[in-house]
Amino acid sequence: MRIGWICLVVCLLWGCAREQPALDFRVVGYLYGPRMDSLPVLELSGLTHLNYAFANVRPDGRVVLETSDDSVRLRRLVGMRGMEGPRILLSVGGWTWSDYFSDAALTEASRQRFAESAGSLLVAFDLDGLDIDWEYPGQPGEGNVYREEDREHFTWLLASVRAVLDSLEQAHGRTYLLTIAAAAGPEYLKHVEIAQVQALVDFINLMTYDFHGSWTPHTGHHANLYPSSLDPEGISVDGAVRRYLAAGVPGEKLVVGVPFYGRGWRGVRPEHNGRYQPYEASLTEELSFATLQRDYIGRAGFVRYWDEEARAPYLWHAAERIFISYEDTQSLAEKVAYVRAHRLGGLMFWEYSGDAGGVLRCLAASINPLLQCREES
Repeated sequence: MRIGWICLVVCLLWGCAREQPALDFRVVGYLYGPRMDSLPVLELSGLTHLNYAFANVRPDGRVVLETSDDSVRLRRLVGMRGMEGPRILLSVGGWTWSDYFSDAALTEASRQRFAESAGSLLVAFDLDGLDIDWEYPGQPGEGNVYREEDREHFTWLLASVRAVLDSLEQAHGRTYLLTIAAAAGPEYLKHVEIAQVQALVDFINLMTYDFHGSWTPHTGHHANLYPSSLDPEGISVDGAVRRYLAAGVPGEKLVVGVPFYGRGWRGVRPEHNGRYQPYEASLTEELSFATLQRDYIGRAGFVRYWDEEARAPYLWHAAERIFISYEDTQSLAEKVAYVRAHRLGGLMFWEYSGDAGGVLRCLAASINPLLQCREES
């Protein structure tokens, strides 16, 4: 029997996750490496986990850091971690660097190469674990290699990684975390064996945002907690959570993702203040919360509205017919309450640099009474 299957059977019978169900909710922040260099202040308080994004996957399955700058940044983060700081994980892949995940997962040899090279990076930089961000198994993503067999190969890849991390734990006398970033839509669950996957990972970061954007035929909230009756697809955070729970994922392993950025459209038909309407063009791909605070919210003709049904804010510029969907303190507070009420695993956000000042970060941290969070001065 292959070592990956041995690990998988053990995990299914006894459970692989080392973290306890959330009396202490997780607060997981992604930090995109190139944006780290321009931050005037890097404040890690209020986080239980920090995911450094991203390492790349080569065609032969090796996990690599692409530049020496990544090495410098990782050493800096580990130096800031201290005894009370967040656990620091290396996130692999993402939207841009998921090209060769399918190749990496294809054979026992390539899976082992992936697992061992990723594990070597953890040891070399004294990191606390790996976050696998394959976007997406069995789907092309941004023109990626993909195969129908990705569904089971993803499980085998994670089993190989878990086996290597278990060996490292024995050698180094410490625990190493394994997490994944997972899509919110129902299509993702058709291409993964989520019941087996959840047994192999410590928790799942749900990417419950980007519900609407330049790729959709109409505007809409991009991270709404509940569905809008105006939305023909009825997409929402709550819907995603319910799908994962129904698929057998324990609630304490689901970490709800929130965006520290907004998405916008221009030339929008004005019905319903631009909500779920056709448009002429999208704005820039992301508008950081800091940019929205500085230049948009309540400024230059932009009026902030609250969608009571969807529990989401939005901006509408009637004269310019511009609609912007985003996360703010009111909608994030609703998600804090939602995660508590449903006893989920915590909150995750993309991405740290979007919240200059730390207002959203510290609000997210309020979910865990053991965390102390300092806003950036």
